[in-house]
Amino acid sequence: MLQVPGVVSIVSSGREPSALASDEIESLRSGLPQRHFEPHPYLTAGDRVRIVNGPLTGLAGVLVRKKNSVRVVLTLDLIMQSVAVEIGTDEIEPLPK
Repeated sequence: MLQVPGVVSIVSSGREPSALASDEIESLRSGLPQRHFEPHPYLTAGDRVRIVNGPLTGLAGVLVRKKNSVRVVLTLDLIMQSVAVEIGTDEIEPLPK
C-alpha cells in the first residue's frame, strides 16, 4: 500500500492500523483541495529541533507549543539565558535523537 502514489504512511497506533472516523475522512476530503499540504516530520513538545530558515538558521533548541503557536526555546550559553521564539513549522526540522 505504501507504494501507491500519494500514500505517505498508514494511520496507526503503534504497530496496529487505526480506523479514521467517517467525519474525519470527509473533513479531509473537503478541505484538502482548498489548501496546499505536504508531509512534515511529526514533532511533539520537548523534541530537539534545528531552525532551517530565517535569521536564526542553524540554531538548535527545544520545541514548545503554546496555544496555537509553535515556539522554539533557544539556550544562549554565551549570555546564560534562554529565549522562546515563535516560529513556523516550515522553519524547523527535528534533530536526531
